[in-house]
Amino acid sequence: MARLIRALATPAGPGALTYREVGATREDRLPAGYHHLHHTVRIGRGRDSFETAGAAVTTWRMHRASGAQIRSQAVRAEPGALVEVSMGLGPVRFRVPCEVIWTAYEKDRTAFAYGTLTGHPESGEESFVVDLHADGSVWFTVTAFSRPATWYTRFAGPLVPVLQHAYARRLGRVLQRIVAE
Repeated sequence: MARLIRALATPAGPGALTYREVGATREDRLPAGYHHLHHTVRIGRGRDSFETAGAAVTTWRMHRASGAQIRSQAVRAEPGALVEVSMGLGPVRFRVPCEVIWTAYEKDRTAFAYGTLTGHPESGEESFVVDLHADGSVWFTVTAFSRPATWYTRFAGPLVPVLQHAYARRLGRVLQRIVAE
């Protein structure tokens, strides 16, 4: 694990952010030239649901419950935290290095975004936001912009955004289940 973190942190090598528009998901002004993803789902109601969902999102529980493996020295999302997300079956796994770009730990909003690092098959940023609305409803939003960074994601073409949207929907269902527990 320490070797992974050191490798990801090496400037201009593994660990270098692979896009210029750092933080664009915070303002929800997604840059041109990328595929855009925006998925919002209601996940519960009330302060307890909001707190549960916010904790699940920022402590990696939601990702793990979706079937992803998470490797990070950070217990919860904080700017600069290095994260490796991997998905797959058995020894066939896609490992994608990311860095947490921004966080929000506010009264009615808990959120973070991570950006792609060298070695990630895509280039871009993805945010995970839990909002408590004035009517007491709790909403989860995934916002992302990305474009292929490897030959195989370029080859996959329009399939990649479809898979990304399916994963965002899966995260929403997982979070609904976590909140309902």
